[in-house]
Amino acid sequence: MNDSSWGTPPHAGYWGPSDQGPVQGAAPAGPAYDAHDAQHTRPMPIVPDGPAVSRHGDDQDDDRGAARLSGPLFQDPTFQDQTFQDQTFQDGTFRDGTSSFRDQTTSAQPYQAAPLTQNPEPMPDASQPAPAPQKKSAGRDLGAAIGVGVGLGAVIIASLFFVKAAFVGVIVVAVVVGLWELTSRLQERKGIKAPLVPLALGGAAMVVAGYVRGAEGAWVAMALTALAVLVWRMTEPPEGYLKDVTAGVFAAFYVPFLATFVAMMLTAEDGAARVLMFLLLTVVSDTGAYAVGWRFGTHKLAPRISPGKTREGLVGAVTFAMVAGALCMEFLIDDGEWWQGLLLGLAVAASATLGDLGESMIKRDLGIKDMGTLLPGHGGIMDRLDSLLPTAPVVWLLLVLFVGSG
Repeated sequence: MNDSSWGTPPHAGYWGPSDQGPVQGAAPAGPAYDAHDAQHTRPMPIVPDGPAVSRHGDDQDDDRGAARLSGPLFQDPTFQDQTFQDQTFQDGTFRDGTSSFRDQTTSAQPYQAAPLTQNPEPMPDASQPAPAPQKKSAGRDLGAAIGVGVGLGAVIIASLFFVKAAFVGVIVVAVVVGLWELTSRLQERKGIKAPLVPLALGGAAMVVAGYVRGAEGAWVAMALTALAVLVWRMTEPPEGYLKDVTAGVFAAFYVPFLATFVAMMLTAEDGAARVLMFLLLTVVSDTGAYAVGWRFGTHKLAPRISPGKTREGLVGAVTFAMVAGALCMEFLIDDGEWWQGLLLGLAVAASATLGDLGESMIKRDLGIKDMGTLLPGHGGIMDRLDSLLPTAPVVWLLLVLFVGSG
């Protein structure tokens, strides 16, 4: 190490001859240690015997830290320990009486201590509380969903108990809007052109025929609607004919034909009570699945189809629907028994869940979240009919078996 790199004033007589004679422990004189070199060196003091100097936490440690130079030439820990710790007195002076190295280098320090990091990270504040865990979200505008649900319920109740024919009109409107949403999404996402005009006309006729003529009228209207779809599509080029008419027949069965069973329930003497129980059980099943699944759901029911549905939610749907079914059969339906309501609630929970999964499968294939945006907080009409449509024939059939067609 070249001593000139320290940048300190010259002192005589350490590694070379001096006027006072050779210094104890000095190297032998030679060409490398002449008087000229001695002018650029300074004596290194010998530490007298005495108490050891503390390395941490006292005044000597502070002096030593001030005297330490930075840079690549001063990174040897052995040199630092032996030089700056062992060669200073407690009063900060060297053996020869000169001032400490700290005082000699205050005016000339060629090296500046570099920071360890350019942008040090701030230390975390332990006094600040940890952020609260985020609560589960329903994923929809709950206030809007409740408002729309209450409005739809008021319309249904008013039409159901005052004028039955008006409720049939409500079913027809829901069917036509649902068909429009379904065929629009099929064309937008898959390029499938299911003819809407014959579907809408045939769907409306199907619901009315089921209300007027029962099951026979519903089946005849279904067959005529399918035939109308086949003929209507012939007016366009043959490319894609098969997929278009297949989608049309599927839409006719999925929306208006299944909805026809609601109109058929209405024809019974206590038809309004039957329809009300059908609606209540489906809503209660969905509500139970949502409430229990949102609070306790951890095991996925069908993650590839609907990741939000859980097995715990299914248990909630079954429990809620069975209790509601027992109460409805006991107090709403003439000659109904509570145990019949238990079975009815179990069947409703199963059919409603399958219907929901079925529409989720369709939406996943189409790559969409909702079938429409007509109902704020709910999506489209089809997003509300998904569990109602497959449940309608189940409730109609079980009521016929339990208490007759009325």
